[in-house]
Amino acid sequence: MRITQRPLFYWILRRQRPLQGLLLLVILASLFFRVFPLEMQKRIINEAIHLKDEQLLFIYCGLYMGAVVLAAVSKYAINVMQTVIGQKILVEMRSELYRHLLQLPLQFYRTVPPGTVISAMTAELNGIGFFLGGALAIPVTSVLTFLVFLGFMFSLSPLLALLSIVIYPLEMIVIPLLQKRYNRLNKKRIKTTRAMSNVVNESVSGLQEIHANASYQLEEKRMAAFIETLYNILKRLFIVKYGIKFANNMFQSFGPFILFLVGGYLTINGQFTLGALVAFLSAYEKVYDPWKEMMEYYQALQNAQVLYRQIMSTFDLQPRHPLLPDGREPYRLQGRIELKEVSCTVDGGVKILDRITMQIRPNEQVALVGFSGAGKTTLLLLIAQLYDADQGSLLLDGKEAATLCKADISRNISMIAQQPFIFSGSLRDNLLYAVRADRSGDGRELPGREQLFQVIRDVGLEEDLLRFGFNSIIPRDRVLPLKQNFLHMRRIIRDELGEHFAGVVEFYDADTFLAYSSLRDNIIFGESPGGEYDIEALPDNPVFRDFLGRSGLEPELLRLGRTLAETTVELLKKIGDDEFFFRGSPMEADEFDRYKKLVADLDGRQPQKKEEKDALLLLALRFIPGHHTIVTMPPGLAEKILQARHHFLEQIVGIDLKTYCRAAEPPRGQNDPNALPRRAGDSGEGGNFIAYCPSEYLYKHSLRDNILFGATIRDTRDAEGLYEVTRQAFAREGLLDEILDIGLDFEVGSKGDRLSGGQKQKVAIARALLKDTPILIMDEATSSLDNTSQARIQKLLETRYRGNKTIIAVIHRLDLAPSYDRIFVLKAGSLVEQGTYDELMAHQGAFYELARKH
Repeated sequence: MRITQRPLFYWILRRQRPLQGLLLLVILASLFFRVFPLEMQKRIINEAIHLKDEQLLFIYCGLYMGAVVLAAVSKYAINVMQTVIGQKILVEMRSELYRHLLQLPLQFYRTVPPGTVISAMTAELNGIGFFLGGALAIPVTSVLTFLVFLGFMFSLSPLLALLSIVIYPLEMIVIPLLQKRYNRLNKKRIKTTRAMSNVVNESVSGLQEIHANASYQLEEKRMAAFIETLYNILKRLFIVKYGIKFANNMFQSFGPFILFLVGGYLTINGQFTLGALVAFLSAYEKVYDPWKEMMEYYQALQNAQVLYRQIMSTFDLQPRHPLLPDGREPYRLQGRIELKEVSCTVDGGVKILDRITMQIRPNEQVALVGFSGAGKTTLLLLIAQLYDADQGSLLLDGKEAATLCKADISRNISMIAQQPFIFSGSLRDNLLYAVRADRSGDGRELPGREQLFQVIRDVGLEEDLLRFGFNSIIPRDRVLPLKQNFLHMRRIIRDELGEHFAGVVEFYDADTFLAYSSLRDNIIFGESPGGEYDIEALPDNPVFRDFLGRSGLEPELLRLGRTLAETTVELLKKIGDDEFFFRGSPMEADEFDRYKKLVADLDGRQPQKKEEKDALLLLALRFIPGHHTIVTMPPGLAEKILQARHHFLEQIVGIDLKTYCRAAEPPRGQNDPNALPRRAGDSGEGGNFIAYCPSEYLYKHSLRDNILFGATIRDTRDAEGLYEVTRQAFAREGLLDEILDIGLDFEVGSKGDRLSGGQKQKVAIARALLKDTPILIMDEATSSLDNTSQARIQKLLETRYRGNKTIIAVIHRLDLAPSYDRIFVLKAGSLVEQGTYDELMAHQGAFYELARKH
């Protein structure tokens, strides 16, 4: 039975049975401790107080309190166990459902938006999880507790017991009627919430179009309709929900009324003792608690059933192909492909492919061309088993594709989409994604570093990775083995190229104010591994604030911060929060409203509150005079900061900067990395502060900044030239592979947003080549690449992979067509021509027409 056809109680009755059994034992034990205090109440009044026996009073009160404490402890244990059981079952349910979702065919997701899937897997399943833990415990506890207390009440007075429960049958009629209404509204709520999630998901995904067309109001109107609908549903939903609570409370109030009336009468006439009446009233209050819990359980059950049915019915589809073969290893195909009268339609009966018949020989390279909408991509998806044909036969090495499992296809086919999907994570993770999936658990090793680098060079990713590596902030543990080499490269750049690039880089100098570094860097002139001297932490650092006060810098920095805030707010208040306009200010776009309010609050007065001073100080410490041109550096402040730098390092950090740097620096011109002096921190046990000295690696700076040992003044051709010279220097020292390896750890962002379109396609091509399958499918796989890169990939296919891999490529540049063994021409879903380039041009048919237009 597939997961979507299992009833809700399948998970409750068949999962976590040992824990559920333990929970039931705890529940049974807790019943005694819940009833025992009632008996003690009666005995305290009727025996201890009535007989004025102090010793008996102390004994009964002690027993009463002990039972109350044990009842509370058992209740706490029950709640914790319910939560653990519920979450464990939810983990299993969510994992199995996710596995099911991943195996559903692509056609399914043409009609089910991502927002629906996300909502079902997260918020909706969470709602079920809260119910699962108590699905058995709550009804068992409530029923047993109800019966125990009811039995105790009957032992005191059968008449009063019968009168007190007469209202329950009426409640059992009213509550379900209201609950049915609640369930109907809840289904509408779920449907509307899913639709709203889809709109939000679509808007975020299409944010570029929204910004480009300034269609904010259009999208707001679209969302407003769902917000209004959801508001109306929730309003009615809560009216019914509170109606149920109102009915519960009203029924509860009738019980005490009857007991006071009848029980009081019996007590006055001596037919019932006062102690028994008190115990009976306590028992009634106790007996209503489990009844109320049962009513709430009934509502929770109905809500969980609605959610569960909605989720499972949405995804109630059988995956068409098993993941693994039954009783055999996955096939290793040669690459022969044959289609016989294959047709494919989509929802609505639109035929995309119509009776396609074609044969592709092993190791043959063929091109698919055709007019837009001809069905080229659909044909590739059919061959890759990502779509299923409606009729006809698709054979891979003579085996019907429909009968093959996913492992058979994955082991033999790699596909590169026109718009490849890049997963969040590192470049390394994305490049090895297909290989890891293909070789998971079968003992085959992943590609070695040299093989990985070779493919990277083949597809033209090397330069991209080198730039990523140079601009990376490298973790300390990766720096340490290469630290002396990096410091050696720093000396080469400074000694051999320093004068040539003096206008591009402002090199760190202990005796010079750095116009292209922040005031924070100018004052502290170093970094702390623990983060206590990071710029965002400085306003709350008492040692640093005390130093600013003693050095007289704080008033000037606060004035500068105020000037920066007022000037930025005044100039940009009508522009908005576009980050482009904030380049000349240390204020970030998302901070504008906060500083605007601060400027308005100050309005001529001096900042007094700590948060006001902190905000202004932070702005001043971020200020980079050479880049932030919105204000000019106050006269004399640079000299004061330069003087304060040495005082800070000597008084706060305990470093004599000149001695510290010069003692550790080898003679100028000595560029042997093995001759560089090693400090205590080189082995990884460094102190709490690292000064900007030529002999120190700065772990919070990028490799590029470490090699340059300074800040870039401007991004010019000279800066690009500096990169080329640096690259050549690393190549001479044999360090490029290390930089490539560092670049592989570059985080690509969500959906690869930190990569360009061309970089994404290169990653996808490399990913497929690393997988190394007999069949390679390329769906306009180079459309985002420049002509040089496209030619590079085409040459790679023609040389290295000709004769050892079947390649099927949809091409958009027909000048590449002569490179393929055969060409298949599609038009309106039909195969209209096939043959070599020369044959098709001589025929002067559909391909000839396309080539002329091209």
